[in-house]
Amino acid sequence: MSLRITALSDPDRASGSHRLVWLASDPEGSPVGSAFLRVFTREGQDHLAELELHVHPAERRKGIGSWLFDTAIAAAREEGRRSVIAQVGTGTPGDRFLRAKGLRKVLTLTYVRLPLAKADTEALRRTVGQPHPGYRLISWDGTVPDDLAPTFAASRRAMDDMPMDDTDFGTVVWDVDRLRSAAAAVAARGDLLHTVAAVDESDATIVGFTELVVPGDGTGDGQHYGTGVLPEHRGRGLGRWMKTRSILQARESHPGLEGLLTDTADSNTHMRSINDALGYEPTHKSVEYQLDL
Repeated sequence: MSLRITALSDPDRASGSHRLVWLASDPEGSPVGSAFLRVFTREGQDHLAELELHVHPAERRKGIGSWLFDTAIAAAREEGRRSVIAQVGTGTPGDRFLRAKGLRKVLTLTYVRLPLAKADTEALRRTVGQPHPGYRLISWDGTVPDDLAPTFAASRRAMDDMPMDDTDFGTVVWDVDRLRSAAAAVAARGDLLHTVAAVDESDATIVGFTELVVPGDGTGDGQHYGTGVLPEHRGRGLGRWMKTRSILQARESHPGLEGLLTDTADSNTHMRSINDALGYEPTHKSVEYQLDL
């Protein structure tokens, strides 16, 4: 087959990453495959790129995927990347393709869903009402209030030691501007961002947080974005306390919401145990592969 690959690029290079795109077309001009390479540019991850590759099922095993793959990897080298990661469902054609290309599996993720119709509202309220001496919960919608922004940004280091197994993921560096930019991106696509945070009453600083994004119309499934507690405040049940409050708020504020989604590294036994206790049900698994350049 005579193929044509058209290279595209992301005009926005000011958001911490940019994307390079290649579209593969057959002789008639019909698209048969695509590759997206997200090039991270922020401090702490400027060694990394993430690959997403698709080939139409009817066009597989014709070398299209290999051509797109080689093109994207060459671009990653030109961008000075050290590592390229890619995530695929377990047992899928993409899983087999990446293994054949010599990438190594570095992380396994389990996806779970909490059907809100099964959530025990009274039990959630009891859990939220349990005292945690020295701490209190606060919450807000959308962008973090200005008076909380500095301590919220500082609390994001709670995610620095999130289990990532052998992934060369680097460190996500947060500041107030990045917090506001992320919240603005959620709002721009019409979704709703809800945040619950744990506050240390001794100094009024945020020491943990959990974020939930809900579709703008309040229906379908919401998506948990992250839950973290600063290392020096762990072992006090704050993670489960915050997540329970988040679930309860979603249940009460969005009666049309059907479920909540999240994914967790299989090695993150603590968060998996919280999800299990709260009634989240496994839906599928994915694996992260990495190519060291």
